[in-house]
Amino acid sequence: MLEKFSFKNQLENLVRNPENHGYLLAVSGGADSMVLASLFQGLGLTYQVAHINYKLRGEDSDLDQKTVQDFCEKNHIPFHLYEVSEKDKKPENSIQLWARELRYRFFREIQDQEKLEFLVTAHHLNDQLETFIINLSKASGINGLSGIPACSNKTLRPLLSFSKKEIYEYAEENHIDFREDLSNKKSDYLRNKIRNEIVPKLLETNDHFLENFKKSSSYLNQTREFVSQQIDAIEHQLTIPNNDYIILSRDRLSLESDFVKFEILKKYGFDKEEEIPKIFISENGSTFFSKKFQLIIGRNELIFTDKNAEVITRDEILVMENFDDSQNSVSINLADMVEKNLVVPTNFEWSLDAATLQFPLHLRKLRNGDIFYPLGFSGKKKVSKFLRDEKLSVTIRTKTWILCDGNNTVVGILPFRQDKRFVASKETKLLLRIYFKDQEFQ
Repeated sequence: MLEKFSFKNQLENLVRNPENHGYLLAVSGGADSMVLASLFQGLGLTYQVAHINYKLRGEDSDLDQKTVQDFCEKNHIPFHLYEVSEKDKKPENSIQLWARELRYRFFREIQDQEKLEFLVTAHHLNDQLETFIINLSKASGINGLSGIPACSNKTLRPLLSFSKKEIYEYAEENHIDFREDLSNKKSDYLRNKIRNEIVPKLLETNDHFLENFKKSSSYLNQTREFVSQQIDAIEHQLTIPNNDYIILSRDRLSLESDFVKFEILKKYGFDKEEEIPKIFISENGSTFFSKKFQLIIGRNELIFTDKNAEVITRDEILVMENFDDSQNSVSINLADMVEKNLVVPTNFEWSLDAATLQFPLHLRKLRNGDIFYPLGFSGKKKVSKFLRDEKLSVTIRTKTWILCDGNNTVVGILPFRQDKRFVASKETKLLLRIYFKDQEFQ
């Protein structure tokens, strides 16, 4: 039964110490939202009201606005109004989606402006049932079948446990003015069709149908929370520690069920079922994109990077401007000039014949078409193919620097291999020692 005491309990289940917070109530003028406003008024909480006049139903839209506005004036509640005008272009289709985006944008603006922490809507148990049926028809899985969350993204729905019948009864008993939206009687939208034609038939099958549905919904939510915890635990086991990227073991994730794969990849925006199998059969180096992430396919890993993050790197680093002929030998430690998070984790030392080099020497990243003559091989090789043949992960390859001379000729790939054309010999008179030492690797 809906009463102030039971409503307060529901609110306290969502927010600890509700009297310490500010609320913005979305009030349309219908029975559910007017009851919501009345219940808040009775609890003495700090709240304000927001109303959208979509101008879709002529005089009825204006009377809805008046009902909400009169209530706020009578009870000295701050009232915020958005009236749709010609500048708000209404689409020929998807009116409901357009209206939803418009109102939530308006609500968030008021919250920011008035410093109101929570948005409160009047969704009720019947709305929950309608949403369950809609999501059931979409094969939306356990998250969809769990329905409308009672609390999400600072939005509270404290009436979800109460039926529309209970709300109407409360409005009548407490003489609360409200307006009926007659357009809801039309079955022109899917939700209205379910509300007007399907739900009544379901309620006829069992006097306790809604109460039983509420229990089932609660069980589904508990199951969803448990499954979510298990998914998080599996993801943690698959995570490869790295300070720069989010990396998951591709091999280990491939052994999990399709459900687990979907739930984990969905967190990064990869939620198209037809795309997920491609991720596990794609070649090393392939890339996929979601709204927020770039996914790079490694040999044994999945590497997620924020595609919108500003990446600041140095494309080229000067190593040596010229070789002083007065010195027979010069040594350079690259650890003094290269950031540690861009260096592959190993020490090395190369001996070069400075007379064979064109100066200046510099470090840069891999470019298409780079070739070199690797020490220990008979001929030339593409640098990209050398790195692949070495079975290096994508993350290591992105951290690899190429040492080049003044003609942009590859002198070596740090730290893996020198170009044999520049290696010092017994006849070398001008020795250049390039090394990397005493670096704290990641």
